[in-house]
Amino acid sequence: MRIILLGAPGAGKGTVAKLLTAYDGSVQISTGDILRGAVKAGSELGKKAKGYMERGELVPDSLIMEIMEARLQEPDCAKGFILDGFPRTIPQAEDLEKLLAKLKLKLDLVANLEVPRDVILDRLTTRRTCSNQDCQEIYNIKSKPPSPDGKCLKCGSPAIQRADETVEAITVRLETYNQKTAPLIGFYGKVGILKNVSSLSSEQSVKEITGAIKK
Repeated sequence: MRIILLGAPGAGKGTVAKLLTAYDGSVQISTGDILRGAVKAGSELGKKAKGYMERGELVPDSLIMEIMEARLQEPDCAKGFILDGFPRTIPQAEDLEKLLAKLKLKLDLVANLEVPRDVILDRLTTRRTCSNQDCQEIYNIKSKPPSPDGKCLKCGSPAIQRADETVEAITVRLETYNQKTAPLIGFYGKVGILKNVSSLSSEQSVKEITGAIKK
């Protein structure tokens, strides 16, 4: 399958993407992952991206698209791909359309994961992340808690609340999403490949998405 997952922060895109990869072997691709991968590999594109990232600047869309083009042509994408949190803006979506046409690839579906605001706030404010950069296991103090003393169950490092997962920070992130990314719902709705999916249950979301693709 070749799909895009849209949804506000905390909508469950990462969890749904992982479940979908198990469904048919498609690979999960997020902008952050491919940028970090390119930097780690030391490619020419990675070196360019690293400069922006080290200066705390946003990596330009043109460079992100070059890295995305290289990523989509890697062998593991032959079975399909799940774009997790990309594109984020209308210009990125337009650039992605051109790139897919160039690579002779076609999207099967754009799934918009819908979650009420109060659920998002609850999910993110109760989330904890392993502070070990090589682990970064995700926990939730309600549904999947770390150890009683707040340590990661995998590596023993402290499980922390990220600075962008306080109520104040989440409110800003949601406002940014509504301004910049939510317009993509209308964009893909006009194209005719959008499906709105309730994301209160990741398993149910996957069922709806795979069912829509089969049709």
